[in-house]
Amino acid sequence: MSAVDISTTTLRDAVALETRPTRPSAVSCSLTFAWRALLKIKHVPEQLFDVLVSPVIFTLMFTYLFGGALAGSTNAYIQFLLPGILVQTIIIVTVYTGYTLNTDITKGVFDRFRSLPIWRPAPIVGALLGDTVRYTIASIMCIGLGLIIGFRPAGGFVGVVAGVALLLVFAFALSWIFTILGLLLRTPNAVMGVSMMVLMPLTFASNIFVDPSTMPSGLQAFVDINPVSHLVTAVRGLMGGAADGGDVVTVLVSAVVMTAIFAPITMHLYRTRH
Repeated sequence: MSAVDISTTTLRDAVALETRPTRPSAVSCSLTFAWRALLKIKHVPEQLFDVLVSPVIFTLMFTYLFGGALAGSTNAYIQFLLPGILVQTIIIVTVYTGYTLNTDITKGVFDRFRSLPIWRPAPIVGALLGDTVRYTIASIMCIGLGLIIGFRPAGGFVGVVAGVALLLVFAFALSWIFTILGLLLRTPNAVMGVSMMVLMPLTFASNIFVDPSTMPSGLQAFVDINPVSHLVTAVRGLMGGAADGGDVVTVLVSAVVMTAIFAPITMHLYRTRH
């Protein structure tokens, strides 16, 4: 037997496996991709810029620009504003789910994931779970700043945690819409542009900044059916210690409906994209 044959046989013996490795579970795959999303933040910390800076800019800007004019004082306005600013901040951050997915597609990482013997939705579900950490960081930044400048939630710690938890559930469901845009559009910048065009009317034509009763009737009708308005009302109620169960249920039902509609569409596009 030649040296080449011996070397080949040795190599085959070294890589040969007597039993087939166990296929990783759906949970294991999803958590692995969630960890990947967090590692990307570790190695590219600039990704946290929007999470750390946006809450500070929005909270300070709207509180001190409009607080005196709308509520008589910044201290009075921050009690009304902060839950709404928190919702706006997290909803805007959800755009980056589609943005990062599209970035993976343009770099070719997407095709590599689809070739792996893993649970097919894992790359997307894992990315969404990883982004939930970003949402949590943004929430802590926003609430922490609010407490510094005078926000005092009547609902206490439990009310604040419940409000943030409800917001995270809604944000997770909303992120499926932006994953669809990430799969359909050609460039990350296009995903960002289209997503902001969708979000701007939903966030600014809502009850985040002012009481809708002061608005024209046509605009008020839109605000009343805007899902963001229902979310803000529920979060505001939980943090204020006067939550309406109907508002909370409405938000949860909206989250379930969005996930039931847009998650299957996302996975269909994920499987069939060429």
